[in-house]
Amino acid sequence: MNGQEKMAEVLRSAGSQVQINYPMKRLTTMRVGGPAAYVVTPSNAEQLKTTIQICQENGLKFFVMGKGSNILASDEGFQGVIIKLESDFQKIRFQNNIIEAESGASLSAIAKKAADRGLSGLEFASGIPGTLGGAVYMNAGAYGGEMKDVIQEVTVMDTTGAIRHLDKTELELGYRSSIFQSKSWIILRGILQLEEGDPEEVKRKIKELTEKRVAKQPLDLPSAGSIFKRPEGHYAAALIEEAGLKGHAVGDAMVSPKHAGFIVNAGEATCEDVVGLIHHIQKCVEEKSGVRLVPEVRYLTPRGLDVIR
Repeated sequence: MNGQEKMAEVLRSAGSQVQINYPMKRLTTMRVGGPAAYVVTPSNAEQLKTTIQICQENGLKFFVMGKGSNILASDEGFQGVIIKLESDFQKIRFQNNIIEAESGASLSAIAKKAADRGLSGLEFASGIPGTLGGAVYMNAGAYGGEMKDVIQEVTVMDTTGAIRHLDKTELELGYRSSIFQSKSWIILRGILQLEEGDPEEVKRKIKELTEKRVAKQPLDLPSAGSIFKRPEGHYAAALIEEAGLKGHAVGDAMVSPKHAGFIVNAGEATCEDVVGLIHHIQKCVEEKSGVRLVPEVRYLTPRGLDVIR
């Protein structure tokens, strides 16, 4: 048994499932990325706490992932522990118009269950392919709505395993930003408050937004969603299209011919292809319009999160 296998056994002692050298391309919606040294799937908060303690005791970096829908993983993989929150972390509970959902719960599943109960306010999230935790972390939004409109409270675990409860006013929610981007806290669950409405009307609105997504977005190819933040006073997709970049490719990474705000994996794209295309887009758009586009996607390198420069 080599050193990596021994460490995998230590991680398993927490009661979690553990896989070694697992391809990140299987964990991200862009379908790129090299191997993660370890992928650990704790079933509950106690297993998560023990996993974090093991990582700290052994000098292992860790990164918590949901569905990988806003992550670009390096071709070199990740030299630490990817923590996937499943099982107990996917539960959703309702009490009147209040939803308590665990961080690993699918955002679209929460929206659908809310619609079935006639609860309005989360329709915008019905097509966002991420988890509640990722949505809160990024203050995800679409079609005029965002998480700060509905989130009321978030429960987190810090790196000591202590539990904190944060009120909405403490979350520092802004455009694709939150307090969690500057803290080493793991989001465990959130409380959302919606409005009572008519189930058929809520479902009609979700159907309308779904049809818009299908018509406008490249849902048939792997992507990480919108690749750039919206520049003040502009739309990233319009600037990219005006620069003549629709359909432009670097390797198998391509600016979607359907929606220029998306980079799609048209075959066997690598992370290097995607980053190269991002840089090319930034250069061309800045030359054409004077606007410097800032990536929205999170970039996971072998050593942790980094900024695409």
